Amino acid sequence: MSTLYPIAADAVGALNRPHGRAARESDARRLAAGTVTFVRECTGPVFKSEEAALDAWAGRLDDVRPHARVSVAPTDRFCELRPMIARSRLPFAGAHTVWRLSVAYWRIAGAGAERRDLPQARKTRRDRSGAAPDAETLGVLAEQPLRPIKPQQPLDIGLFEAPLPENPSRMIPDE
Repeated sequence: MSTLYPIAADAVGALNRPHGRAARESDARRLAAGTVTFVRECTGPVFKSEEAALDAWAGRLDDVRPHARVSVAPTDRFCELRPMIARSRLPFAGAHTVWRLSVAYWRIAGAGAERRDLPQARKTRRDRSGAAPDAETLGVLAEQPLRPIKPQQPLDIGLFEAPLPENPSRMIPDE
């Protein structure tokens, strides 16, 4: 039996009011009447311990603790707890582990859940001309995929390399 992932516009909608559930993309497209993409997204509050997170999300996750044994049906295993590193704003407090719920679902395209197109995080951080970015902008920058500053240049032919006469796309040492 395979997992039936919810079809929704965002992770909160996937937990509370999905448009349907599907195991495969073709089924999800049919139920959503449009394009869908498979995503895993964290949602909900941050918990300081795994036990607190399991208590808060009881019934959505497998729980093997003796006092609260729960086994989720195989078709409903689209949620999991993720440990994350949280850095404290205080200089003397180091990084520590926190727990968040991660939801796997089919996101409906064009549902307004798309990320804004922001400049590269490195460039924004080094820019001294404007005001410091707000917390929401920093969060979006941290979650966006890494993008290069400029396109990668083609590989240079080394000083002591030459193309092979029979196969010009292959380089051989030439001394």
